[in-house]
Amino acid sequence: MSNPFWSPSLAQLEPYVPGEQPRGRTLIKLNTNENPYPPSPRALEVLGDARLADALRRYPDPESCALCEAIAARFDLKAAQVFVGNGSDEVLAHSFYSFFRRDDDEPLLFPDITYSFYPVYCQLYGIEHRAVPLRDDFSLAVEDYRGAAGGVILANPNAPSGRCLPLAEIERLLQLQPERVVVVDEAYIDFGGESAVALIDRYPNLLVVHTLSKSYSLAGLRLGFAMGQEHLIEGLNRTKNSFNSYPVDAIAQRVATVAIGDSAWLADCCGKVIATRERTVEGLRALDFDVVPSTANFVLARPRRLAAATLYRALRERDILVRYFDKPRISEYLRISIGTDGEMEALLSACAEIMASQNS
Repeated sequence: MSNPFWSPSLAQLEPYVPGEQPRGRTLIKLNTNENPYPPSPRALEVLGDARLADALRRYPDPESCALCEAIAARFDLKAAQVFVGNGSDEVLAHSFYSFFRRDDDEPLLFPDITYSFYPVYCQLYGIEHRAVPLRDDFSLAVEDYRGAAGGVILANPNAPSGRCLPLAEIERLLQLQPERVVVVDEAYIDFGGESAVALIDRYPNLLVVHTLSKSYSLAGLRLGFAMGQEHLIEGLNRTKNSFNSYPVDAIAQRVATVAIGDSAWLADCCGKVIATRERTVEGLRALDFDVVPSTANFVLARPRRLAAATLYRALRERDILVRYFDKPRISEYLRISIGTDGEMEALLSACAEIMASQNS
């Protein structure tokens, strides 16, 4: 579809398609990897602060200084090593623009099965790219990222597989591409992986991206951040200040600053999600699903006795949403977000009923 008022390249874009956000119905929503638990009570208290009224009539701090300092303290970094944006998607977009638009036509490398926004950014910014196939078990072979490249980006844990690359392998990847930026997108790292932040001071080519949408239960706040050596953060700020010099609103800055500091709440919340994930994996395997090992707040599972698309539709008829990707290599899998214990029990019961009815 085209339009005479559009720029020529606009008609060629294939935008990212997010998971369904239902309106007007009460559903068990296990399709967008949201956290099933409320945010930190300390963070929510900020919303009742009368001083917010004054903050709203003025522009917010363009550098989000207090928030950057809180993040730096949380990860044992300097504030100058932190960049904040409206959700990790915006941070990633600025990263693509800042580091991967090259004149040498060397391709950006990322896995063939990963966050589907990566190829969208490449198309938007005209970035050459190459999807590197994962192994048959959806694990990543670092040696496949050797050689000429315009950079590397990977989600760790990966989405939608949930598999996590050990820190030693991340370090080996950084050593394979010392002249190119390697972005490690750690949206799900708090659910069981080991963060690459520990490598930042040793590798000038490493940028680590986090979000408050998943483990912090703040998807509606739209807050993400990047961490790296100061020259990379300066690059992101140059892009941000050429696009929107006041990106993060005053309320988001204040809520996020408090949330980042509530480490006890974070550990408790993630612990509950992890425990539910492991019980869900056991339940799915008992129902004859193949389940990919996950360290995220979701699992990628293949029903052996029923087509994934059929099960997806049958679950939706029972008001249970999961994510189905009609794409090569994963078209027989469902990605299932981890909800509360009650929601996951309802999912498992529904799967058992559907499979029994289909096979009777």
